[in-house]
Amino acid sequence: METIKQWIIENPTLFGVLRYTLLIAFVLFIIQLIRRFLRKQVTDSAVRYKSQKGIEILGYIVLVILSFSYFTGNIKDFTLAIGLFSAGIAFTLQELILSIAGSLYIFIVKVYKPGDRIEINGIKGDVIDVDSIYTTMMEIGQWVSSDNYSGRIVKLSNAFVFKGPIYNYSRDFPFIWDEFNIPVRYGSDMELAKSIVIKIASETLSEYTTNSKSQWYDVVNKYYIEDAQVNSTLAITLTDNWIQFNLRYIVDYKKRRSTKHLLNDGIREAVDKTDGKVKIASSTLELIKIPELKDKLS
Repeated sequence: METIKQWIIENPTLFGVLRYTLLIAFVLFIIQLIRRFLRKQVTDSAVRYKSQKGIEILGYIVLVILSFSYFTGNIKDFTLAIGLFSAGIAFTLQELILSIAGSLYIFIVKVYKPGDRIEINGIKGDVIDVDSIYTTMMEIGQWVSSDNYSGRIVKLSNAFVFKGPIYNYSRDFPFIWDEFNIPVRYGSDMELAKSIVIKIASETLSEYTTNSKSQWYDVVNKYYIEDAQVNSTLAITLTDNWIQFNLRYIVDYKKRRSTKHLLNDGIREAVDKTDGKVKIASSTLELIKIPELKDKLS
């Protein structure tokens, strides 16, 4: 015992660092213990997730307070050393520190949350987890067409929230505008063609249009933004080859592909029932007449 006391007296700096390390390890152990307890006892997944994240953030706050109190109250003789050490740590681990700051920013400002569909740093996907350092996403797109899952799980540093734009498909207004073109042959019954497209769009999109109106009204009241048309619109353009119908409509951000399929299939079936009054155009080459060739030698 006397030997230990003598060593402490002779090495106050080393003893202070050792005691601080043990204190930090103890706090981290308690945080993990509480998180493990919540994971086992809380059955609701949403409550369990939020409570675990809350304990994690609270733990970081406790560590910061303990560190500040410890260094300013008990190790006054090593202020310069601690300052230089902290500066070195901050420079070396600046990405890590920025990631932790980003996680706090995400939770406080509510940039996004698990379940949101976002695009960040050129990667698009559904957020499935946000921890103190990384945002985990289920990727969509890439080699898969439309908004289908690619199957890859992507981890992104939370520091990216400070480095570029974040596109959120679902916060405040979980609808997006989409459109596609329908080429109609010249000579078709234009009024019949327009009525077909408008009728199919109204039947297919009525639920989205109704649900989006009230939410768009809230967005207009919350942000400095002009009011927009949420009803389906049809625009006609004359081209060299056909009359182009452009259908623009609003749809749930997760049902873009399936809705476009329903619209295209419904319009195709309705056009087939017109007995040729409305025809879909194509860019195929039609040969009207083959010129007659005469053999001059005969």
